Amino acid sequence: MASLNRSGSSNPVNSGDSGKSGFRASIEARRKARNRARIEQIVVVALLVLATAVSVLTTVGIIFTLLRESYGFFQDVSVWEFLTGTRWAPLFSPQSFGVLPLIAGTLLAAGIAGVVALTLGLGAAIYLSEYAPDRVRRIIKPVLEVLAGIPTVVYGFFALSFLTPILQAVLPIPVIFNVLSAGMVMGLMIMPMVSTLSEDAMVAVPRPLRDAAYALGATRFEVAVKVVLPAALPGIVASFILALSRAIGETLIVTIAAGATPNLTINPLESIQTMTAYIVQVSLGETPQGTLVFKTIFAVALVLFLMTLAMNIAGRWIVRRYTERY
Repeated sequence: MASLNRSGSSNPVNSGDSGKSGFRASIEARRKARNRARIEQIVVVALLVLATAVSVLTTVGIIFTLLRESYGFFQDVSVWEFLTGTRWAPLFSPQSFGVLPLIAGTLLAAGIAGVVALTLGLGAAIYLSEYAPDRVRRIIKPVLEVLAGIPTVVYGFFALSFLTPILQAVLPIPVIFNVLSAGMVMGLMIMPMVSTLSEDAMVAVPRPLRDAAYALGATRFEVAVKVVLPAALPGIVASFILALSRAIGETLIVTIAAGATPNLTINPLESIQTMTAYIVQVSLGETPQGTLVFKTIFAVALVLFLMTLAMNIAGRWIVRRYTERY
C-alpha cells in the first residue's frame, strides 16, 4: 500500500514503482509460458519424428534382411529357375526350387477368399448404407466387425472340422485338406474389412445425388447400384485390394486347412501349399541356419513382399485416378 505524505495524500512515486513491478512480473510470466510451450512443442515433434523413424527404419531393416538373405540364395539357384520352375521340393532329393506351385496356391486361396469377401462384404455394405435403419446399422455393423477379431487359428480349425466335412458331403473332395474350405473361411475373415470400408465410402456419397436419382423415378436398388456404387467405386476397390493383400499374407488358416502339398493346380478341391505355409513349415527350428533350405524362407518371403507391394501400389493408383471430388 502506497505511503501517505504530510498532507495525507498517497505517494505517486511508490504507486508507479508498484505498477512497474506488476508489469514486469506479467511480462516474465508470459515469457516463461512461451518458453514452456516452445519446449513442449519441441518434445512432441521429437516424439513424432522418433515414431516415424522407427516405422521407416523397421521397413528398411525388413527389406535389407530379405535382400541380403535372398542374394545368398540366388548365388546357388538362378532367378529364372526359381521363378519359372514348376516343382518345389527343397526338402527332398533331388532338390527343386521352382516357386510357381507356391505362388499358384497362394493366388488360388486368395482368389477364393476375394470372391467370398467381395460378394458378402459388398452386399452387406449396400444394405447398411442404403436400406438399414440407423438402429439396425448400429447393431449389425459391430457384429460384423467381431469377425475381424476372431483368432485365425480358430478360423483354421473351423474350416478343417466343420466346413470341410460339409463340402465333402456334396463335392468329390478326396482328402480332408483342400483350398476351397480354407479360401471360403478366409473370405469370411476379411469380409468385415470390405463391408466396413465400402460402407464408409458409400455413406460419403453426397445426398443430392441420391435425391436427383429418386426425382427421376429410380428405385432404391437402382440408386444403390447405378448411382451410389459407381460414385463410391474408388473406396470399394481400395477396400477389396486391402482385404486381398491381407488374404495373401494369411498363414494359419491355409496351414491348418489347405495342407502342405506344393501342387501346381487350379483345382480348388485339391490340397495346396501357400508361400506363408511353407515359411511356417521351414521356420519350425529343424532347418539349420545358413543352409540353402533355410535361405529359401527369405526368397519366398521376398516374392510375397513384392506381390503385396504391387497390390498396394495398384490400389493407391486406382484411388487417386478415379476418386471423385464433390
